[in-house]
Amino acid sequence: MKKLDKLTKGMGIGGWLTNYKRFNVLPQDRRLVITVGDMEHFRTYITEEDVAYIASLGLDHIRLGFDQIVLEESPYVYREEIMEILHNFVFWCKKYGLGIVFNLHKAIGNYCDIAEEVSLMESAELQKRFIALWLKLEEEFSEDPDVYFELMNEVRDIDPELWNDLAERSISAIRQVSPARKIIVGSTRWNSPATLHRLRVYEDENVIYTFHNYEPFEFTHQRGVLMADPLYYNRKMIYPDLSIEKYRDYYKTVHHNENAYKEFSCMDKSYLAHVMGGAKAFIEAHPDKILWCGEFGTIRHADIRSRENWMRDMIAILKEWDIPYCVWNYLSTPNDGNRFSLVDDDNRKILSEEMARIIRGEI
Repeated sequence: MKKLDKLTKGMGIGGWLTNYKRFNVLPQDRRLVITVGDMEHFRTYITEEDVAYIASLGLDHIRLGFDQIVLEESPYVYREEIMEILHNFVFWCKKYGLGIVFNLHKAIGNYCDIAEEVSLMESAELQKRFIALWLKLEEEFSEDPDVYFELMNEVRDIDPELWNDLAERSISAIRQVSPARKIIVGSTRWNSPATLHRLRVYEDENVIYTFHNYEPFEFTHQRGVLMADPLYYNRKMIYPDLSIEKYRDYYKTVHHNENAYKEFSCMDKSYLAHVMGGAKAFIEAHPDKILWCGEFGTIRHADIRSRENWMRDMIAILKEWDIPYCVWNYLSTPNDGNRFSLVDDDNRKILSEEMARIIRGEI
């Protein structure tokens, strides 16, 4: 499979410019609103020292998530201060030799964890704003060809052709002003490897493809407060689990499904390879394309040994299949109900030296 420099092993940064105002506790008129407290957070949360530390871990790129409501002050009007923050971030990454992926993490009309009145895929106006945002970023970073554009994070479980059409129109618009910009596009069902075969593939060497994996979900999101099922089940899960009984009981209790995992005797690396089979099929079908696993991780309060074991198996599979990757994520904010941080939220150091070794691919 083709490779790119500075896109082999990376770290995602969430919670800085993304995952804002998505809690159901907020009434409708307070969602999608940025306050003075938010702006103070944007100015201070991530610094040059954080970028330097990520580089010191032996990683070669950062995937930076941002929300549309953070960049947009109003439709087609963009916050100059946020653009300045992005420019500073790119400067830091270049200083420390890191590649940069800009990821539109939450697009208006495509939030995965709050109900929205209008879907991006059903609104011509929202789609127009979506494309305009990327053209604004192209204008801002036209002198920075090494900044990659990831069009959208985790498209919902929708008709893939709706997303394929919007993605193609977005790529075409960017291509009119930037023939060589590296553009990353993922599939539907929250970037599932199982839907990669429905993703439109382009005769364009500068388009990169991506997928995520959080299976088994009941382990990676255990006791998470933003998801109804793990919150309801509220049980500590381990990985690997040589008996798999907890995993079967999860589905029995939550979904009344007596047949879950019936083809597996344990929860281990073989299961991860099974659920990511769509990624392997994609690279076999398109050996001339680049496929990148842009996000995978485990909730912070999971047992550290289980987190290490899961991450080790994930990265082992990706290395076996020659797929570059980016772990999720660096740091968690106090208001993030699903904290996936790989560093301590206070001292900002990696949670264990073994985890540092694993994410570098030294497995």
